[in-house]
Amino acid sequence: MTSKIVVNNIEADAGVSTVTFSSKVSATEFIGPVVGNVTGDATGLSGSPTLSGITSISTTNLTVNGNAYPATGPLSNRNLIINGAMQVAQRGTSFAVTTSETYTIDRFQTGHGGSFNLNSTITQSSTAPAGFTSSLKVDVTSTSTPTATQNGLVQHKVEAQNLQHLQYGTSGAQTCTLTFWVRSNKTGTYCLQILQQDASQYQLHEYSISSADTWEQKTITIVGNTATAINNDNGKGFDIRWHLACGSDDHVAASSTWTGSSEGFFATSNQVNLFDSTSNEWYLAGVQLEVGSVATPFEHRSYGDELARCQRYYLHIHKAGTTGYGDGASQTARSLTTITFPVQMRNDPTFSDANGSFSRYRVSSTIGESATGLTAHYLSYTTTDSGSNYWQLTGGYFSYNAEL
Repeated sequence: MTSKIVVNNIEADAGVSTVTFSSKVSATEFIGPVVGNVTGDATGLSGSPTLSGITSISTTNLTVNGNAYPATGPLSNRNLIINGAMQVAQRGTSFAVTTSETYTIDRFQTGHGGSFNLNSTITQSSTAPAGFTSSLKVDVTSTSTPTATQNGLVQHKVEAQNLQHLQYGTSGAQTCTLTFWVRSNKTGTYCLQILQQDASQYQLHEYSISSADTWEQKTITIVGNTATAINNDNGKGFDIRWHLACGSDDHVAASSTWTGSSEGFFATSNQVNLFDSTSNEWYLAGVQLEVGSVATPFEHRSYGDELARCQRYYLHIHKAGTTGYGDGASQTARSLTTITFPVQMRNDPTFSDANGSFSRYRVSSTIGESATGLTAHYLSYTTTDSGSNYWQLTGGYFSYNAEL
């Protein structure tokens, strides 16, 4: 049998400023300063209380001034998505998409199952939720209906060695939380698929757009995979897929646990077809993936920081008057110049594109000649003059690709 004493008020005697208890005290509300250990729910504190003598707080949900704090992991560098604010667009700001996978805003790419025709223009849009300046917009330009194994989606790939702290393949595999903002005139059920590349397994979650032309934030919990590790390399770790249309052969049940043995595109039978009307549009913004079960405020990074992260996968050198030097000693000699990348790219890149005016000059006379060769790593030309020479790229760019 337990005993209890119920009182309405405990207060210090005259001339005494505090009341001290030698053991635990349980109450539904404390008013005023509390010194010592506090266990349980402290939401009942009122007035202007202070908590002192406390060296640590252990909680699964800590909210300060209305903002949730991470349940695990750091306060900074917690967002595993690169360019989640859609600020960086090295390739341009508008892309006509049909049946081929197309990189659009940096780190975001279209996905096509069965050569499905997305028939859309994807742009970096200034329509964005509060606190953001940009979004990715899919604007349908011609109708399409997916059949059999046809799929249309937007995807983001995360490098495997950036996911090692998730401890996949162990009993300590971490839960992650994915948050993002979406908007569309077409309401209904959409699907979010996340693929673990090394396991060829996926989770499939549904989310709903409830109100037309209204920004809505979605939160999805991704439990850790205790069975299969993510390789510690520069390959693909996660492939996060926002489905916009899916053929009936690829309809499967939603799953909040890791399932399957395929890298294919899958959605539920509830998935809407965004491409059934040229009036349809879909926006994505504020994408964040973080360790823990608590969705915290979006981690805004500087533009320079985000650009450098993007350049690991795609590098667009766009600078009028870019100059390199070489030396030609005879008519058959060639002058070679190496362009140094501002960041280490994920792997040896492929040369993607080039444009502009290439000229060759002799230092003493600055008489121009056309360049005769361009590779992924240097510009080369055949000189007709002996002595020192240099080349110049005017009003153009070089592009290098090391995407996942």
